[in-house]
Amino acid sequence: MAPLPMRVVTPVLLVLLLASTAVAVTTVTAERPPGASAAAEPSQPPPSQPPSQPSSPPLTPPLTAPTGTADGAPRSYPRLPRDPAAIAAQLAVLEPALRATATPADQLPDLGHRQQVIYRRLALDPSLAARVRGYLPVRWQGVMDHHLGARREFLAMHRGGPRSAVVPAWRIIPPEPAANLLRYYREAAAATGIPWEVLAAVNLVETGMGRIDGVSVADARGPMQFLPSTWAQRGIGQGDIRDPEDAIHAAARYLVRRGGLKDIRKGLWGYNNSNRYVRAVLHYAELLRMDPQAFTGFYHWEIHYVSAAGDLWLPVGYNQPRPLAVTTYLERFPISAPPGR
Repeated sequence: MAPLPMRVVTPVLLVLLLASTAVAVTTVTAERPPGASAAAEPSQPPPSQPPSQPSSPPLTPPLTAPTGTADGAPRSYPRLPRDPAAIAAQLAVLEPALRATATPADQLPDLGHRQQVIYRRLALDPSLAARVRGYLPVRWQGVMDHHLGARREFLAMHRGGPRSAVVPAWRIIPPEPAANLLRYYREAAAATGIPWEVLAAVNLVETGMGRIDGVSVADARGPMQFLPSTWAQRGIGQGDIRDPEDAIHAAARYLVRRGGLKDIRKGLWGYNNSNRYVRAVLHYAELLRMDPQAFTGFYHWEIHYVSAAGDLWLPVGYNQPRPLAVTTYLERFPISAPPGR
């Protein structure tokens, strides 16, 4: 099957696709143990300072309702078809749509979220993934391979560990405009020699490009998740640890200090002492290197949190000041629950 030409992705196809939808916090330090991450991509450890009675803290409601569909209706967790050919058909529409300049901007959030949920689902089911790949146009098979390669590395970082019974003490906020982030990555790359694609991939897996506003179990913070002590090192942190531009430039300088100019794998290992983390970040960076337009999909990914109740979606507006029992949270905000739960 030949890949769909980009310009064949018409508004009608997008409307049909959307109508079927009812949509890291890593410590930057060489001494941090491998896998101590709570990012949007890796499976998360329990949030910091879990309460002895996790159902007792009050829940802060979302700041805003998650909206953004083409008709202005509230957004919801994407529901995927069961048939592998149908999943492949969706990917064959999603991938070019997320790269096409003609795609309406108000449709991108749901398209990106659906893409993300498909790859998260396939990463958990190798048999289904193999069947979907067989139906997928050749143009997108390598793209799928990188997505699944990255996700599976993150899953393996915490395989066998307990899934969290509480939701984290985070705020989920809108990211900086995409054009701003791209400028920060490229300016930091020009200043240091660290590829912009690597900086974008780190920003993605650490905090969903800045969506997670919270402090990790190891006290890391900001969109690139720095320990205050690392930020304070001479020549690393300058400005505000929570400012995206300052943090991205600091991350580039830190990767240089950790040997990233000679071997980016070594630099990334200094960022997170896990070879799986390194391989996962490089899968995403390679996707961006091969096709910078893939950034649009990444930019519109949402925050998902691996919990005892499944893969929870924490939409923009989520605002929980203390960890709370997953069951209590879902009773009040069922929109976060995966379909079929």
